[in-house]
Amino acid sequence: MTTRTQTPVEREELISGSEAIARACALADIDVVTAYPIRPYDTVMQFVSKLIADGELKCEFIIAESEHSQFEIVKHASAVGARTFVGSSGVGWFYAMEAIAVTAGLRLPVVAMVGNRALDDPGAFGCEHNDALAVRDLGWLLTWVSSGQEALDTALIAWRVAEDPRVFLPCAISADGAFLTHAQQMVRVPDKGLVERFLPPYRRGEFQLHPDNPITIAPQVNEDWLMEMRKQSDAAMRRARGVIVEACDAFERVFGRKLTPFVEEYMTEDADTILVGMGTLAMPIKVAVRRLRAQGQKVGFLRLKWFRPFPVEDVQRVLSRAKAVGVIDRDYSFGSPFHSGVLSHEVRSALYDAAARPPMVSFVAGLGGREVTQPLATEMFTIAGQVARSGRSDNETYWIGVRGKQS
Repeated sequence: MTTRTQTPVEREELISGSEAIARACALADIDVVTAYPIRPYDTVMQFVSKLIADGELKCEFIIAESEHSQFEIVKHASAVGARTFVGSSGVGWFYAMEAIAVTAGLRLPVVAMVGNRALDDPGAFGCEHNDALAVRDLGWLLTWVSSGQEALDTALIAWRVAEDPRVFLPCAISADGAFLTHAQQMVRVPDKGLVERFLPPYRRGEFQLHPDNPITIAPQVNEDWLMEMRKQSDAAMRRARGVIVEACDAFERVFGRKLTPFVEEYMTEDADTILVGMGTLAMPIKVAVRRLRAQGQKVGFLRLKWFRPFPVEDVQRVLSRAKAVGVIDRDYSFGSPFHSGVLSHEVRSALYDAAARPPMVSFVAGLGGREVTQPLATEMFTIAGQVARSGRSDNETYWIGVRGKQS
């Protein structure tokens, strides 16, 4: 009797960005997940619990008593070789900061979702990026996704990269609160057989905490060995770039879909003016690009997909050919150089040693979950276009869409 082998396939589902990452948790066969509710990230845990109840995911689902406990639990679970998932938003992410910092220092590849949210100052729950950006200097891999499909795909890549022995660093997947966490889209969900081809099991090897492998984790080293440990983490972050490229290449071989590793270019080839941003800003800015292109304006958009490791070479390659660059921050950095946002500072730094360094202007927009509408997108392109023509900016940073007197 001949048995016909079924070819693994992908199916389409109408799901939110949070649900897409929950689907990735089931496909990745995670071992331990911890939950403590804070919006808008909590929707991913609601769907994870549904998948467990429906028998589609078997794992330890631990309800913590706080965000701090959440991250402590997955930190220890990762140390003993469990594939983990956790998440939070806004001040909840900050409440877990002690555990978050230690997770990176211990080189534990925890994967977390950050449902980007303002820091409640005062009473704000809408989308901002300052929550996730707070860990940019701690050793966390940081990536921003812009669609449900990218959320699922990037989660699978996150486990593969973070758990690679050359890296062993935690990874935070940022999904814009409400705009992505709650918005439903058609997402191609792969068969688990495909994922098994792509995502190897998590193996810590000689670094696994186990009674048969007596090792010391988190010793008090201070001045004796701390600098050496920090340098090892630095080396791991540097290696992560190559591992991300490898993962994207493997993803294309397995799933048949090509993913650009670090940035997404949109009509930048001949653009005189290029705006730069992260996350779901991509949608309104792309629409503005198409409309302005129809009017004969040479404009384009560059979306950063990974913030850590920062894609210096890609940023230089794309932006060096522009006549002016505008960087859009859905965050703020009060008292900083040029009084702009975090992304703006990183782009300026990346361009500092570039052979061709176009003039640059910064924008702060969309704070507190405010929408970046077409008129606002066009306004930013207009300002950046003036910089392209004059070769300089009269104002380093513009707050876009602010009503009333600014003081």
